[in-house]
Amino acid sequence: MEACPMKKLFGFLFAILVVYVIYFDLSVGTLPASNTKRVDAKVETVTKKPKTDIHSFEAEVQPGETVISIVEHELKKPLPVSITDLIEDFRKLNPGQTPEKIQIGATYHFPDYSK
Repeated sequence: MEACPMKKLFGFLFAILVVYVIYFDLSVGTLPASNTKRVDAKVETVTKKPKTDIHSFEAEVQPGETVISIVEHELKKPLPVSITDLIEDFRKLNPGQTPEKIQIGATYHFPDYSK
């Protein structure tokens, strides 16, 4: 049995549509690229002395640093407490902040376990 001429026509038109969509996507694109603006923003945090009995130090976060790496760098030795304790102390020293979302260039209070 031969296919209906309408099916052949629809198949041909569909193939042309697919080829056109691929051509359009590759040549023009569907995402804006050239009219995006770069915005330089500086994160500033208020660094007043926290009201806790935890000894702390202030440090500005550099690219690639984590809370653990900053504390270990200050101590110059491996972390002497559990990660859970470090997270709790960081949150007490920086209310409303989480260690997972520290910002590069921002200054935070970090627990000082050297004392």
